[in-house]
Amino acid sequence: MDSANFTWGDYDGILFDLDGVITPTAEIHEHAWGELFASYDYSESDYLTYIDGKPRYDGVRSFLASRNITLPDGSPDDAPGDATVCAMGNQKNALFNHVLKRDGIAAYPGSQATLDLVANLGIRSAIVSSSKNAVPVLAAAGLADRFEVVIDGIVSADLGLNGKPAPDGYLLGAERIGTSPSRTVVVEDAVSGVAAGANGNFAVTIGVDRGAGPEALLEHGATFVVNDLAELLPSDQVAH
Repeated sequence: MDSANFTWGDYDGILFDLDGVITPTAEIHEHAWGELFASYDYSESDYLTYIDGKPRYDGVRSFLASRNITLPDGSPDDAPGDATVCAMGNQKNALFNHVLKRDGIAAYPGSQATLDLVANLGIRSAIVSSSKNAVPVLAAAGLADRFEVVIDGIVSADLGLNGKPAPDGYLLGAERIGTSPSRTVVVEDAVSGVAAGANGNFAVTIGVDRGAGPEALLEHGATFVVNDLAELLPSDQVAH
């Protein structure tokens, strides 16, 4: 299948990643990660290669491993700092929330229009995000009431779900909106996320290229790749 043959109304459910798909929160996350790892020769390519789409503590471990650094895991209750993996992850979260509160966030216009279309078609949808900040981000974007089902990092931790590229979160999302993977679409911008969609045998896994690159997204399991969800809107709903 390619994007020209895709129609939202052909499916029973849509599972959206949040950061980089619905909202440009990836930019806030990347700035927070960059500040956290400023003394480690951090670059934008590090975010895409080692961090993007992963649960926060996994992102810390992955990046530090790229620098041949190992820290004790510590505890999720660790105060923000740099002594443990959890402390560094908590410091990154504090940085993220500071920027979110200061600057706010808005949905990508193409994504907002897609959410409106999906709602008008009566298609069930959910958010499946590795972030533990999904609920406040949705609230900041004015989308708090749009999704009855949100599978985020908090839900995943409480239930002991494996993070992306494992399909656990997406499979739970499909279960909670009452659809089967064979009738459900996954929408992702991270290589770990499209891999999760492919690993869960979903009907379609749409890759949204926000910097990972179409080749990487296709290689890791995207059915097809678009630059923005506006490309999949009916022509009469595309803003000019």
